[in-house]
Amino acid sequence: MAHDRTWAAELRAALWYTGGLLVVMLLVDLANRTLVPWRLLCWTAVALVLFAVLCPPRVTAGEHWLASRGLLRTRRVRTDLLILVRRGDGMAPRLVLRDAVGGRVELDPKVLTANPLLWHHLDRGVRRSRSRGLLRCGAAPLQALADRIDHDGARAVFEASGLEAGE
Repeated sequence: MAHDRTWAAELRAALWYTGGLLVVMLLVDLANRTLVPWRLLCWTAVALVLFAVLCPPRVTAGEHWLASRGLLRTRRVRTDLLILVRRGDGMAPRLVLRDAVGGRVELDPKVLTANPLLWHHLDRGVRRSRSRGLLRCGAAPLQALADRIDHDGARAVFEASGLEAGE
């Protein structure tokens, strides 16, 4: 089983930002001598909402499956039964995966570029879905992601060997 190696650092950052905001709000109230129990509860609620927004989903993958676990629920998709892969546009780019049994997962493509094992599990499932004739659309976002992962991997090899990439 593979998991997102950057998740723990992102979770720590979310906790630090949330805690920092709570401390600043409480210090401002203490300095103004306006801190009362209901304001403390209000600032705590604001901090909890911020944490809910910043908390990263934990992405894991195994043999023919990929899962994304958020604060409230876990979404899982069978990668060997994929029927749709598309790139969701918006403020933050998302990769949307949908399988034949109704599973749906949205994840940040950066998770896959930062974790080659997750990408390997997804790519293997995508190849199997294509060979079964299930996955008919989604080649463009997957190819762009594969190219980016290959580029990043080649750059890392060049840098580790002391060679200049791109010259």
